[in-house]
Amino acid sequence: MAVLGNPDMLTRKIKLCHINAHITCRLCDGYLIDATTVTECLHTFCRSCLVKYLEENNTCPTCRIVIHQSHPLQYIGHDRTMQDIVYKLVPGLQEAEIKKQREFYQKLGMEVPGDIKGELCSMKTHLDQRNGNAKSEETANKEAGEEKPEEENDYHRSDEQVSICLECNSSKLRGLKRKWIRCSAQATVLHLKKFIAKKLNLTSFNELDILCNEEILGKDHTLKFVVVTRWRFKKSPLLLHYRPKMDLL
Repeated sequence: MAVLGNPDMLTRKIKLCHINAHITCRLCDGYLIDATTVTECLHTFCRSCLVKYLEENNTCPTCRIVIHQSHPLQYIGHDRTMQDIVYKLVPGLQEAEIKKQREFYQKLGMEVPGDIKGELCSMKTHLDQRNGNAKSEETANKEAGEEKPEEENDYHRSDEQVSICLECNSSKLRGLKRKWIRCSAQATVLHLKKFIAKKLNLTSFNELDILCNEEILGKDHTLKFVVVTRWRFKKSPLLLHYRPKMDLL
């Protein structure tokens, strides 16, 4: 890896083995995949490794600090910055991971989700550039400018989608007229809170709790994370309940 400093200084190269400890998962000893960080202590692991570990534990695997007595999964979050760093530092890791995901879905006879398709297209473009088949920078920038409106109007329709049923379990709130929705798997619980608050004309989305299997969901959890950790063995749609914060279970 080349580290650029002052233009008058020589470029210094660092061996990957010298920084492996900072970009590997303590649970599987492999490079971080879908990097996920514990909010209490900021230690990072592969998401699948950490979720599996927290099914039977409530402490951080590294420092043993108690994450939460009963709901540790609510206090972890996707670390996109760390994952981007890992992919940039380790040659071929991102391409290999995308290939594995594609083969997994194809083996099950399922369509490859939209977000993986998008990453595959980006990877192909990157490889074309490395092979000298890319267009000039000026042409590429011009085409990117022309395509921008189309990308902005996509509204994440090319993402992996999640079907949801939103039910009200409180007499203090009315049910939604249309409780069945379909949205991007990258949407968060906070997005759902804002959506419900808008539909019910509430003064603030902070007045709501959203639950899955009678467990309150963290506002930063993505719907994909909810499906994987709380609905993995159940059929679609994902059933969620909403209620005022002051209600009791």
